[in-house]
Amino acid sequence: MARNTECHIISIANQKGGVGKTTTTINLATGIAAVGKKVLLIDLDPQGNASTGLGVGEADREFNAYDVMLNKCSTDQATVKTMIPGLMLIPSVVDLSAIDLEIADLDDREFIIKDAINDTENHYDYILLDTPPSLSLLTINALAASTSVIVPLQCEFYALEGLAHLLQTIDLVQNNLNPELDILGVVLTMYDKRNNLTTEVENDVREYLGEKLFKTVIPRNVRLSEAPSHGKPAIIYDHRSVGAQAYLDLAKEVLKKIKLMEGG
Repeated sequence: MARNTECHIISIANQKGGVGKTTTTINLATGIAAVGKKVLLIDLDPQGNASTGLGVGEADREFNAYDVMLNKCSTDQATVKTMIPGLMLIPSVVDLSAIDLEIADLDDREFIIKDAINDTENHYDYILLDTPPSLSLLTINALAASTSVIVPLQCEFYALEGLAHLLQTIDLVQNNLNPELDILGVVLTMYDKRNNLTTEVENDVREYLGEKLFKTVIPRNVRLSEAPSHGKPAIIYDHRSVGAQAYLDLAKEVLKKIKLMEGG
């Protein structure tokens, strides 16, 4: 990856839906771009919520992640600008929902996204991949291409059970496809400090993961829920809201953690 040898590629993954994965992806990407970094977000979720949440409608997705994966266009042809300076997007379309069947017989089916990233002529400091809420070939592609993974985890009763399954998958990818993959951290979402279960989940996850649990937590917040319907990240929709401030804090923590990892 001649132009992106220093690029940090982060998958945002959890096979369970409704945990704030896409909200985390678009706001983290926005927060990183806000400090002057060049960021590419690749929307690999067939629902396309990250694309919509960044204000990129269906009419603006002439080329997309589906086309890239089937080699119908180049990576750069599929890349579009967003409203956020420094943040580019490869949008998703619903056709991605059938991609597993279409690439099942390919020898390099787990490395299509990695090869696509290698092919870009543009330089990025960070590439973020929004993955579907399943352990499909799309998720495997994302993990195989990434240097690290962030796991959004909802504060609920079965949180640790789902996390254990995801960590097993990450371990398999590390052993068989991408030995450089590292868990950057787990971020607690939909956090409500008034709820005893939230505290119990936080204590359990911290005991289980230690320093892999981000200090920043993402609270339940109306503004976070409203922002996607306006086609904006919460950081742009209402930067003063507690949800937006939490994601700005998370972006700072992510950048600091990566800098420490790289010995900076």
